Amino acid sequence: MTDCVFCRIIARQHAADIEYEDDAVLAFKDIYPKAPVHLLIVPKRHIASVMALAPGDAEVVGRCVLAAKSLGEAKGFAERGYRLRLNCGPEGGQVVYHLHVHFLAGTRPSGV
Repeated sequence: MTDCVFCRIIARQHAADIEYEDDAVLAFKDIYPKAPVHLLIVPKRHIASVMALAPGDAEVVGRCVLAAKSLGEAKGFAERGYRLRLNCGPEGGQVVYHLHVHFLAGTRPSGV
């Protein structure tokens, strides 16, 4: 999908600070961080949103969560904790229509 910025990052056609990669998932720094550590974990296969998931996508979503676990361990947050967030659709705050998990760490969430 050439008009998707995350697909262009995955294809190395757009620059990003990549923090993790395996055969199914890529994680990179968010350019508008909302926490001291703010990474986006994306499946390499384009899926527009949680609302577009099919039963066969369960494995890749699980791989995103396992990548988050690995990142939490590698960055020293396994014991301290971190947040994972999925924004779904315009009212859910989704801006880029490529499924992505926000990994946020280094601060306590406010209002929770």
